[in-house]
Amino acid sequence: MKGVILAGGTGTRLYPLTKMINKHLLPVGRAPMICHGVEKLRNAGIEEIILVISKQSAGLYTELFGGGKEWGVRLTYKIQEEAGGIAQALSLAEPNMKRDEKFVVLLGDNLFEDSLTPYVQSFQNQGQGARVLLKKVHDPKRYGVPILEENKILRIEEKPAEPKSNYCVTGIYMYDTTVFNKIRTIKPSGRGELEITDVNNVYASEGQLAYDILDGWWTDAGTFQSLYQASDWLMK
Repeated sequence: MKGVILAGGTGTRLYPLTKMINKHLLPVGRAPMICHGVEKLRNAGIEEIILVISKQSAGLYTELFGGGKEWGVRLTYKIQEEAGGIAQALSLAEPNMKRDEKFVVLLGDNLFEDSLTPYVQSFQNQGQGARVLLKKVHDPKRYGVPILEENKILRIEEKPAEPKSNYCVTGIYMYDTTVFNKIRTIKPSGRGELEITDVNNVYASEGQLAYDILDGWWTDAGTFQSLYQASDWLMK
C-alpha cells in the first residue's frame, strides 16, 4: 500500500510565517510539520510515499528528505502548479498508482496521536470503497460533518449551520483507485476548486464510505493557535 501526503497550499492563516516558507515545513515540536505524516505512514508499514508540494520551498523539501532513505521510505515528489483544491492535488498521484491499488492520503497539516496501523488494516479488509477517520469535536460547524448510519456515512455536510453529529471528517482518507474517476466527475466549487468532500460524497452515495473514529488528540495545524497546541502536545 502506498501513501500520499498533500502539502501544497499557501498557508494564508499563518502569514507572515508562510511568506517565505511553505507551512508544512514550519516546526511543530522537534521537527518540521511534514515529518510527522511521513513517520505515521512509515510506522504503519507504508514505505512508498508520494509527496505533493507547491513550487514554493520545493528545494527545501528535497534538502530535508532527499529520496527518503534516511527516513526509511521511498519518496516521489509531485508539484501542484496552482491551487486547485485537495481533490485536484490528489489526482496528481494517479500515474504512480497500480490498477485496483489501495492507498492512504494525509493532509500535511493534520497532526494526530493515533497509530494508523489498525485503521489501515481495517481498510485492507474492507473490500471496495473508501474510508475516512473522524474525530469528535466541540465545534463541528467549522468542519465537514458526517451523517452516520451504523458503519457507513450517508453524506458529509460542509460547515453546516445545524450539524447532525458532533464529529468532523479529519484530513486522513483511504481510497481505492476508483477515486480518480470520481474526481473526474465532480465540478469545481464556488471557490473554483475540486473539493474532497464532493469526492467522498460520491462514495457515500454508493454506500461505500466507511469510517473509524480517532481515539487520541488531533488537530489541523493551520492556525497560530492550533500550531502552538500541536507543538505542546508533541513536546509532551
